[in-house]
Amino acid sequence: MTKTTVFTGAATAIITPLDENGVDYEKFGRLIDWQIESGINALVVAGTTGEGSTLTDEEHRAVLHYAVQRADGRVPIIAGTGSNDTAYAVDLSRYACGIGCDALLVVTPYYNKATQKGLIKMYTEIADVSTKPLILYNVPSRTGCNLEPSTYAALAEHPNIVGIKEANGNISKIVETFALVGDKLDIYSGNDDQIVPMMAMGGKGVISVLSNLMPAETAALCKKALDGDIAGAAKLQCEYLSLINALFCEVNPISVKAAMAAMGWCKNYVRMPLTPMEEEHEKKLLDLMRGHGLL
Repeated sequence: MTKTTVFTGAATAIITPLDENGVDYEKFGRLIDWQIESGINALVVAGTTGEGSTLTDEEHRAVLHYAVQRADGRVPIIAGTGSNDTAYAVDLSRYACGIGCDALLVVTPYYNKATQKGLIKMYTEIADVSTKPLILYNVPSRTGCNLEPSTYAALAEHPNIVGIKEANGNISKIVETFALVGDKLDIYSGNDDQIVPMMAMGGKGVISVLSNLMPAETAALCKKALDGDIAGAAKLQCEYLSLINALFCEVNPISVKAAMAAMGWCKNYVRMPLTPMEEEHEKKLLDLMRGHGLL
């Protein structure tokens, strides 16, 4: 069974520029262009970093449609279509396929969670209706729901399920997953501080928050790893670690919104229940950004 590789390298989990009036499409368009011009390999739209969970249904669909039109085939657009309501995830996934998104990123169901059997049933139902490849997204620290390696093995048999964004943070489980499905599913790091360890195991790249502000640098790090220069990639991983940690010192996307606002890409605005970054954390983040020449 030959499966489609959606991308290799770095995909940006792109922010959605928001203000009190809604989505700022002028800023969003400029940001998409800059990301692509900087050499990013794909864009994930309306995911966690894009505040998909607090976009209205109308906004969510409009943001996906706009991104497809703006990118105009220059890089793959991966639509965040996961939900804790499977029927809604199915409907949104159908929409994303219909407007020309290149793939879907589907998070595990948050709050109501699911058994492993339930996860298999949910992902199968979404994959069955999708006309585009589907990437599973595992981030138990946010959802309270974890995909087990054996569940990946079962889901790997579906022709439309092609990859994993793995953000469980447990390197032993990640190695077990590679052992079980590394030849059947493309595996991407979902944590910026684990890009090189996962790529050294054979991972195809990262779905990144860091690349919002450092697209060229994140893509270059991944290229080193893909080219076999693990030592060179590891050096960059360590060089960026303090900045990565600062980007996650408060729940994502609070910190990255503060960073991107400082760079002029958006307003420092997140939707409730998120609130802007604490002043002491923001000062540390901006100092680190200056050290990397970003401000």
